[in-house]
Amino acid sequence: MKAIRRFTVRPVLPDPLRPLSDLARNLRWSWHAETRDLFQSVDPERWAASEGDPVRLLGSVSPARLAELAEDRRFLRRLTAVVDDLNDYVTGERWYQAQPAGLPAAVAYFSPEFGVAAALPQYSGGLGILAGDHLKAASDLGVPLIGVGLLYRHGYFRQSLSRDGWQQEHYPVLDPNELPVALLNEPDGTPAQVSLALPGGRRLHARIWLAQVGRVPLLMLDSDVEENDLGERGVTDRLYGGGSEHRLLQEMLLGIGGVRAVRTYCRLTGHPEPEVFHTNEGHAGFLGLERIAELCAQGLDFDSALEAVRAGTVFTTHTPVPAGIDRFDRELVAHHFGPDAELPSIDVERVLRLGMETYPGGEPNLFNMAVMGLRLGQRANGVSLLHGHVSREMFSGLWPGFDPDEVPITSVTNGVHAPTWVAPEVFRLGARQIGAQRTEDALTVGASDRWDAVADIPDQDIWELRRNLREQLVDEVRARLRASWRQRGAGTAELGWIDGVLDPDVLTIGFARRVPSYKRLTLMLRDRDRLMELLLHPERPLQIVVAGKAHPADDGGKRLVQELVRFADDPRVRHRIVFLPDYGMAMAQKLYPGCDIWLNNPLRPLEACGTSGMKAALNGCLNLSVLDGWWDEWFQPDFGWAIPTADGVGTDPDRRDDIEAAALYDLLEQRVAPRFYERGQHGLPDRWIEMVRQTLTLLGPKVLAGRMVREYVERLYAPAAQAHRAMDPDSARELAAWKGRVRAAWHEVKVDHVETSATTATAELGTTLALRVRVALGALGPDDVEVQAVSGRVDTQDRIADAEAVPLKPAGAPDPDGRWVYEGPLSLDRTGPYGYTVRILPAHRLLASGAELGLVAVPSEETGEGAGVLMR
Repeated sequence: MKAIRRFTVRPVLPDPLRPLSDLARNLRWSWHAETRDLFQSVDPERWAASEGDPVRLLGSVSPARLAELAEDRRFLRRLTAVVDDLNDYVTGERWYQAQPAGLPAAVAYFSPEFGVAAALPQYSGGLGILAGDHLKAASDLGVPLIGVGLLYRHGYFRQSLSRDGWQQEHYPVLDPNELPVALLNEPDGTPAQVSLALPGGRRLHARIWLAQVGRVPLLMLDSDVEENDLGERGVTDRLYGGGSEHRLLQEMLLGIGGVRAVRTYCRLTGHPEPEVFHTNEGHAGFLGLERIAELCAQGLDFDSALEAVRAGTVFTTHTPVPAGIDRFDRELVAHHFGPDAELPSIDVERVLRLGMETYPGGEPNLFNMAVMGLRLGQRANGVSLLHGHVSREMFSGLWPGFDPDEVPITSVTNGVHAPTWVAPEVFRLGARQIGAQRTEDALTVGASDRWDAVADIPDQDIWELRRNLREQLVDEVRARLRASWRQRGAGTAELGWIDGVLDPDVLTIGFARRVPSYKRLTLMLRDRDRLMELLLHPERPLQIVVAGKAHPADDGGKRLVQELVRFADDPRVRHRIVFLPDYGMAMAQKLYPGCDIWLNNPLRPLEACGTSGMKAALNGCLNLSVLDGWWDEWFQPDFGWAIPTADGVGTDPDRRDDIEAAALYDLLEQRVAPRFYERGQHGLPDRWIEMVRQTLTLLGPKVLAGRMVREYVERLYAPAAQAHRAMDPDSARELAAWKGRVRAAWHEVKVDHVETSATTATAELGTTLALRVRVALGALGPDDVEVQAVSGRVDTQDRIADAEAVPLKPAGAPDPDGRWVYEGPLSLDRTGPYGYTVRILPAHRLLASGAELGLVAVPSEETGEGAGVLMR
């Protein structure tokens, strides 16, 4: 029979055990071993049954056991020590508090998904895990962050397989009362709410759930409340589900409702108001509109409010392809804004102008969330060095006239939260070497460039650690595989073979990620006979553990999963290759440490960063990857292998896959497997162990989320906070008026004449030329512009590479025609083909970059030829 109503019955903890409830509600337990050990000791069997979730554990422990623990002095001493440690962690000074004054009082960090812990399943893949690691690292560093997301009642789907290997999706209902979250309440005890206006006089209401992530509050908006009609209740039903309007409403709730939730939280708790707003991908872009509306309500006009909002906004893009960006039909967006809907004080056309693709190659009727993010954020970044380059190319249409290298999008390479992803055994090995506190500091703050202490760990200890972790993975895989086959309809009698799946002494390769086509889940199957030979090699066998979810609407991705599963079902190889369904954080925490090789073979350059290989590396696993994302930036032969890419083989994807798969097989057969199996004089694989050591020494400090968050603080949050403070109402009005004046007058700005003291097309290194430029500025003056000489090496098409820009100075007053003369030296500081040009850019003290307005004036072809701008 089915219940007509559901309750969550909470246990009544004896007074001495009340602190357990507080410990369970702070998600620091998910990365703090002592807290987890304490909960495990409450009831080891129930801890395992609850899958390591303290809230579920406390809901299932018997009253008799609780009474027993309340009298157990040893347990109570441990409880007191863990509670004191948490209190010290959340209140004590950390890295951020030791920095010079001027950092933001608070930063609001918006993301559509957060992967903090398996017990809070509000993530689908890398974006969410990255966001969760960002919060955890910010907490470790003491950064005053407020996370903002949505609470999805079904989360992302759970994955199982049919008998023939087809992915099946399940959406379990999540009861917030059974999650490590609590409602944010008003002083009178009623739940705090935010609401959005919908067309036709309706409203979308949402409650605010609070998850405490160490020091960092995470606010999660939930539309499943009684005040909403059925349609509105379903807005936060599931992550990345539904059609266009459903997604638009989710993103309006995240951005606009999220700002209102932050204001409510700060009002109720006294938390400092954020000076910086960080948009993690475009989904939360509407937050800028809500902040503009706030300032308009305080008396600013739209243009001035836009400048004030931009100054304190950071936008991070995670996608390297236009298809990965949320885009909405113009009319759908217009329907949800304006007098009869949300933000009625803002002209709908102004809203639309922020997101429309009004640039060459754009779709003029589509509203692009990333484009809005870039127009609303004065600072923007990609998530690896290569992805920064790809992003500058992809969005260069927003800055016409500028080379992609000058597009104002920088990069901060992602990192991973080591305490979450490093196996306890790896941590203990480090603690044995340098002490627990130093190990913890190295993994969280990550202020050093190298972990040289790894050099002192004996080879034997490293090899025993790696085998121990591999053995744990084998046990985990067998248990999960057995459960998966049961779901697929197999009986116990059919599954005896699972006891022989994988071998703790065989080279183990891991491959786990989402399954879009560009990640090429099945590249390893390109030549099945060759793969079988590698798996079944008599002296140097391989074994592979694969996991991954295809998006529910992606039948192509599901076919890839099925293809892999069917190969892994083959009785000839099923002991050597397995597919594990329902990839998530809990599986990942076992998978990364237990693998010897982490495989990644995306189509370059479509992997923005990719962080799974980072998590593997922190556990001494070596990377074997295409040079894409972070691996393109940090690869060295000392600690891994690069799969060659067939970039020059036209655009035939089949040919490219054949070439790259063959290169992968060659690497595995000729380089990777021999190194793993060869033994030195002490019976150990000395060269393999040295690569593990180099991975930990050189990659370890780089791949930390602590390093990443420190970079965000120093390179983006601090400048954004300073710009925010400088942009008081008067400055905002001044900048908006100046931009309007410059845009209106720019058509009159021209480079009229360029001359130089060079008399020939060759010159000696070290020569300084005198440069003289005549420019027309129209209604603008020298205070509105900067005239620059741009010089550097030139290629065969006379394009300047590694350009250096030097400002020129006005020489006197304008001539009778209103032309200005600018002069300056040009130093020839490098040999070979060399060239220069001049250009005029808008200049104002409040601009973050000369490219900010996307305006530039350069010489015409005739002017350039007359100046003799090239020397060879």
